Amino acid sequence: MPVSDKQNFERFGTNVKQFDVTGKTLLIPDMAPNASRLLAACFRSVGVNARVMETYKGLSLGKEFTSGKECFPCQVTLGDILYHLQSEKARLGPNFSPEKYVYFLPEADGPCRFGMYNKMQRLVLDRFEEYRDVPITYLSTRDAYSSADIMPAEASSVFQKLSYVAIIISDILDRTTCRVRPYEWRPGLTDSFMQKALDAVIAEVEENGTKLELKRFYNLIEDITSTAKTFIDTRQPRRPAIGIIGEIYVRTHPESNQNIVRVLEKFGGEAVVASVAEWINYVTYDKARDHERRLKLAWQNREFGSFGTILNELISTNIEKYYQLLRQYQGYSRALKHLDIHRDHRIGTIEKRLDCDRLYSFDIGTESALSIGAALEQVHEGFNGVVNVFPFTCMPSAVCTAVLKPLLNKLRMPYIDAPYDGAIQPNREIALRTFMYQAKQHLESRNSGKRNGKAAKCHIKP
Repeated sequence: MPVSDKQNFERFGTNVKQFDVTGKTLLIPDMAPNASRLLAACFRSVGVNARVMETYKGLSLGKEFTSGKECFPCQVTLGDILYHLQSEKARLGPNFSPEKYVYFLPEADGPCRFGMYNKMQRLVLDRFEEYRDVPITYLSTRDAYSSADIMPAEASSVFQKLSYVAIIISDILDRTTCRVRPYEWRPGLTDSFMQKALDAVIAEVEENGTKLELKRFYNLIEDITSTAKTFIDTRQPRRPAIGIIGEIYVRTHPESNQNIVRVLEKFGGEAVVASVAEWINYVTYDKARDHERRLKLAWQNREFGSFGTILNELISTNIEKYYQLLRQYQGYSRALKHLDIHRDHRIGTIEKRLDCDRLYSFDIGTESALSIGAALEQVHEGFNGVVNVFPFTCMPSAVCTAVLKPLLNKLRMPYIDAPYDGAIQPNREIALRTFMYQAKQHLESRNSGKRNGKAAKCHIKP
């Protein structure tokens, strides 16, 4: 039976909402492979049966039910949920019960279309009578991804702390892989070991995560990085360091970016992908900035009744911000004892870099602030090239291109855009091979003592 427009809008409130998901099967889209699986493990540790769906096998379904104007990650994630539900229906037959599942699709506010994925995908699921009872839940940037409304309070408190540490570990696993694999003395050694390492961390999260005995995780980090270091053939010279920035889904989803990290490694590079924690940190940082703005306005307007409430919110958010900084420092410090992976950029440093060079402002927001600022940090850290990975037609990434392409050209830093929409670009490998040739020249020039680019306008302490 057709669903009326009025019913569609009503279902945005009834079947796209935050509610206690305990006892349900939570279906999580695959994004960053390590991060997605560790996030699912965190859910399972607090009693939520979460699983990461197979990805990219349903892309044709995603494209069938979209117009092509949507952001590419919308097509990928839509295809993933449709493929998964179809597979479950075929596997279970008459025992398939849609109300047992919950589709987990976070959202963000602001101009990015990501904020409307779950609403648009609700419309598509409602076209199938057998999927109309599969609700969609989410975490949102509006409250810095708080889980308070999707699980009991006690579980939520543990989950918030545990999931952030798990994200840090996933980033360290990613950085370890990218640092070691280009130099491994036997092909496939790093991938095989890092899969076992991920399994070990998942088991630790599921078995002991709720105890929040973080030293257990830090000890695992040390074991993993100290072992991975032995895979490096020290006779190989250091390769050009390539920073990968851009839209968070496509840059971290290997299938969507057509395994760009491996392609860059094949052409002689060492890639460093912008982390998942960087975005989480930015959301918390931006929330604190918003509280500060509201506090100033309340003081100026003499709205003393709301002043205390906003002040408490600011204090709470700053505590969360410093908690994140502490956990990040602890995790990376243990890894750096054994392996010289790249630390994450501090969000405050990125903001100062943008303010210093007067290129962009955190007041504008979006991922553009992070990508532009991260690229500038990579220039100052001695990287040899920057790749901007994003969905075709992505607005924030188009802003990045407009700012970074002339700027990095002026600084003589190799730069390339890498937009994706699922199509195979016939000249992609040629373009990346040429880019890597430029990055190698940049490294050789730096090693020979020649100057590359202009000096920074200002120096910022990290």
